[in-house]
Amino acid sequence: QVQLVESGGGLVQAGGSLRLSCAASGGTFSDYFMGWFRQAPGKEREFVAAISRSGGTTRLADSVKGRFTISRDNAKSTVYLQMNSLKPEDTAVYYCAADADYSAATSSTKWRYDYWGQGTQVTVSS
Repeated sequence: QVQLVESGGGLVQAGGSLRLSCAASGGTFSDYFMGWFRQAPGKEREFVAAISRSGGTTRLADSVKGRFTISRDNAKSTVYLQMNSLKPEDTAVYYCAADADYSAATSSTKWRYDYWGQGTQVTVSS
């Protein structure tokens, strides 16, 4: 069973950047495709980005395309979310998630993911 710990959240002004990290332990990191989701107050958790086991395939939500990038370092068992040109509407708790299902390369569907981190708060001020 894999454990996930996010870091890198914080308060940033609109137009700024943050890089989130998610460190995995307790499993073979390359067995999992990884995703980032976010949840704003009063809203459902929504998909942000996903990356395949090798890192060769990525998927981004339309709302973040051109601004966010997902990457992974299997040697460090870590997945990253680089967030540029941040907007106030990006304010949310950001979660990373892992899925060991080999029937898919990536997924934007939250119920597919087996393991979740505790989340890290990102606040973008206007």
